[in-house]
Parts: sequence; C-alpha cells; structure tokens
Amino acid sequence: MDLRALDFVSHNYEQTLRYGVKLGQLLQPRDLVCLSGQIGAGKTLLSIGIGRGWGSLEQVTSPSYVLANEYSRADGAHLHHLDCYRLSHPRDADSICLDERLESGATLIVEWPENIASSLPGESLWISIGYVEEEKRNMAMRASGDRFEQLLDGFRKIAFQHRPA
Repeated sequence: MDLRALDFVSHNYEQTLRYGVKLGQLLQPRDLVCLSGQIGAGKTLLSIGIGRGWGSLEQVTSPSYVLANEYSRADGAHLHHLDCYRLSHPRDADSICLDERLESGATLIVEWPENIASSLPGESLWISIGYVEEEKRNMAMRASGDRFEQLLDGFRKIAFQHRPA
C-alpha cells in the first residue's frame, strides 16, 4: 500500500460531503489542501464538508467571485478557502497573499491549485476529483510530506476502516 496515495469513488453528493467532514476533522493549522478538477466536479461540495468537519462557525461557500473566503471556529482558528480559477500565472499567488495566510497559521483549501502550482509549498494534500457519472466522482488523494502522509493515513482510517461494534 502506498502511504502517499489513496484512490476511491464517491457515489453521490452526500457521500462527497461526508468525506469532506471526515477530512476536515483531521486538519490542523497551516495544513494545505489542494482541490483540482473540472468545473462542477465537486471541489466546493468537498470544501463545504471540510468546513463542517473543521468546525467552521459559518457555512462554507464558493469563493469564485471574491477569490478568498475566511472562516473561523470557536477556538479562534481560521480556515481560508481560495479559488485560483481566475489566476493565470504562479506569480498571481502574491495577489491572494498565499504565504501570509500560511504564516498566520490558517488552514488553507485551494481550488484550482494547478494555476499557481509553482508558488505552492512542496508539502500538501492534493485531491483530484473527476467525473464518473452524474453524481459519482473519482477522488485521487496524494500526500507530499510527513504531515500530509499522516493526515492521509488518518483519513484512510476514519473513512474506510470498519470499527468493531
């Protein structure tokens, strides 16, 4: 088993949301989750689940028109949800203050990360989402770095391993 990779299928919207919740429960400050996939593949739906699991006090919404949405939770931690669809060059990462957001201790979700890939830190959890059928999606998770291998291992355990009754 490759500890840095996990491929699976989400069969419907609700399951994609639940996977997001499970992932969100594991996120820590300065974690970077990159979400790649076609328009409508489910990046924002997964982000909504991540926000719920992370404990956001506000409903996560698409940052498409504002580039970034910021959320908080009761303990004062911050989750930043960035949309890089309209960015056309890695140097555009400066316009969304990517480094400053990570340095501040925020947890980051970045949609369309391929548009700024060379500006992203080397360590992250990269999730590629692809269409299979109308609601069914293929999800491919790739972890870069020790922290994200641990994160992926934790996700694998809570999302797919059965616990004794």
